[in-house]
Amino acid sequence: MFDVVVAGLGGMGSAAALHLASRGVRVLGLERYGAAHARGSSHGGSRITRQSYFEGAAYVPLLLRAYELFDRLAADSGRDVITLTGGLMIGRPESRTVSGSRASAERWGLAHEMLDAAQLRRRFPMFAPRPDEVALFEARAGFVRPEATVAANLELAARAGADLRFHEPMTRWERSGDGVRVVTAKGSYPAGHLVLTPGPWAPDLLADLNLPLTVERQVQFWFQPRGGTAPFHPDRHPIYVWEDPAGRQIYGFPAIDGPDGGAKVAFFRRGGPATPDTLDTAVHEDEVAEMAAYCGARLPDLPGAFRRGEPCMYTTTPDEHFVIGPHPEHPAVSVACGFSGHGFKFVPVVGEILADLAIEGASVHPIGLFDPRRFAGWRRPI
Repeated sequence: MFDVVVAGLGGMGSAAALHLASRGVRVLGLERYGAAHARGSSHGGSRITRQSYFEGAAYVPLLLRAYELFDRLAADSGRDVITLTGGLMIGRPESRTVSGSRASAERWGLAHEMLDAAQLRRRFPMFAPRPDEVALFEARAGFVRPEATVAANLELAARAGADLRFHEPMTRWERSGDGVRVVTAKGSYPAGHLVLTPGPWAPDLLADLNLPLTVERQVQFWFQPRGGTAPFHPDRHPIYVWEDPAGRQIYGFPAIDGPDGGAKVAFFRRGGPATPDTLDTAVHEDEVAEMAAYCGARLPDLPGAFRRGEPCMYTTTPDEHFVIGPHPEHPAVSVACGFSGHGFKFVPVVGEILADLAIEGASVHPIGLFDPRRFAGWRRPI
């Protein structure tokens, strides 16, 4: 019998398996694909990390802990999982991206600078802001590498004794005494606790919770800048989130994949509905043209030559906050899902939270904002 079963070994599940195994817990990890795959939300080479958080100041304590744990993961694994390049939050002063980031920075005393359009152009000449746009610069922003993070989590979890089984998805679970029984096509496993980290499979695997989750297809694009990648080197070019007057956002990265790897850019929350089984994995010419035109008006050297594109999936809640907590009706089950396109930077601390919930039934981290019960009685707008 296992103490804990973790179902889903992407970012959150791999981190949970590591934290549990590191505490001496007997862990079984189940994953429907191999140790590395591009069918969920933990791929694409990079994810932004930042602390001046426009999604809400309540996230900042979790981010501070996540940074500590990313550094520990890098040291323990020897893998390159986090790089700080600095980050720009760009838009009109009243935009959510700028005003929310500034509010979080001021609430928690985070070091930051405010730049007007002229200052932004002088300091980072690859950007072409409008005269009425400003930027918050945060030196502690940067990017994390999702594939390397998952690989490090799994490697260290296995080293600590976790039993990790790939190509063996959970098909169902049921209550069994004070614990659970987890069923796959290959076996039935009793355990004291179940951690569910299903990613875009959450609407099906957590159907009993009636969570208002929407799975969206999002495309990541890589363009080779005109004139080469030198101005986009991580030592010179920060990550960025840019909000236009209509509230549309793009986000992007320096050129982190060598001189021919291009620089990555994407729209933030501008995808269509999808499911994991019907995901359109092709990237279409009209999508490339739209992205090139949009970012070219803001980073004139970036569109250049299209290198490649890769879809991923966001699993989004109506309030864009996460779902993390005990199952409301089954205390031997914990859930983590609905990360709404901004969750990967929290991977190590979510793993720590899920280990707390499985072992202690509660966490010292502030997770009330993410309570699954907040959607009780929710009805989809007509």
